[in-house]
Amino acid sequence: MGKILVSASHFDTLCKDAWELLEKNGHEVIYDKTRSFPAYSFEELKDIIGDIDAAIIGMDKYTEEVFEIAPKLKAVAKFGVGVDNIDLVAAKKHGVKALNAPGQNSNAVAELTVCYILDMLRKVIPIHEELKEGNWPRWIGSELRGKTVGLVGFGAIARLVAKKLQGFDVQIKAYDLYMNQKLADELGVKACSLDEIVETSDVVSLHIPVSDDTYHMFNTEMFMRMKKGSYLVNAARGGLVDLDDLTKTLREGQIAGAALDAFEMEPLPKGMEIFNYNVVCTPHIGAESFEAYRDVSLCVSKDIIRVLAGEEPEHCVNR
Repeated sequence: MGKILVSASHFDTLCKDAWELLEKNGHEVIYDKTRSFPAYSFEELKDIIGDIDAAIIGMDKYTEEVFEIAPKLKAVAKFGVGVDNIDLVAAKKHGVKALNAPGQNSNAVAELTVCYILDMLRKVIPIHEELKEGNWPRWIGSELRGKTVGLVGFGAIARLVAKKLQGFDVQIKAYDLYMNQKLADELGVKACSLDEIVETSDVVSLHIPVSDDTYHMFNTEMFMRMKKGSYLVNAARGGLVDLDDLTKTLREGQIAGAALDAFEMEPLPKGMEIFNYNVVCTPHIGAESFEAYRDVSLCVSKDIIRVLAGEEPEHCVNR
């Protein structure tokens, strides 16, 4: 029987099927539902990680320091897709399988992306706020019909966005280092360069990971190349966008609006200037749906069961 430390939020309420599956296979789930922020700091992990066989984590940082004091640890599973908070090299060095749940929350993020686009074009949220103040604004918005939506990245989420946008009579373009031309053709998506995406799209939506090459890819220089009056959507990673440069660009009116779900600094500080413009900001909720919680939790739990049984997991990112 293995001890499984869980620091992903709502595991006790939204992931009951996964919890029961783990227990059915003889494992003990360790989950502290009293924690307001489930992620453990290194100081907190020091006292418990030595007796843990596997972990299901959210925003916790699993570094070389953690693996050095976790002799029993065989698997660490990210409750989601992005594993940038797991040192994959260190994990492999210490014989720990790093797991994730690709595709399990993609639909939730894709639906939020489409929601963002419509919100920005019609200014739904600011109009709602005006009504709350007793005003009756007759603001004129824009239709999505006839617009060009550019997808930076063409992975699972971006492809779902493209599929969902098909009924809106838009032109969809996509850029990816490893473009799947067959899927692009099936979805009616024009594969093109990053330059074309940036310079010709009415809406630019980001769907790539953060790396040395993509960190702050969208900065003042990139924003100035975008069509005047266009929109930016980032439901991917906060590090892709220089928030100060974006604020400056919005202030100057180069782009008409932005929708952001991920930030380099989370929680986002109160009173930031960016809130003065046509923005929709949400607290990293792209994958926060009942369906996604169930699917992700079952996916990672099944792989943890495999690892603890001496079998190969289905989704391992540091083989």
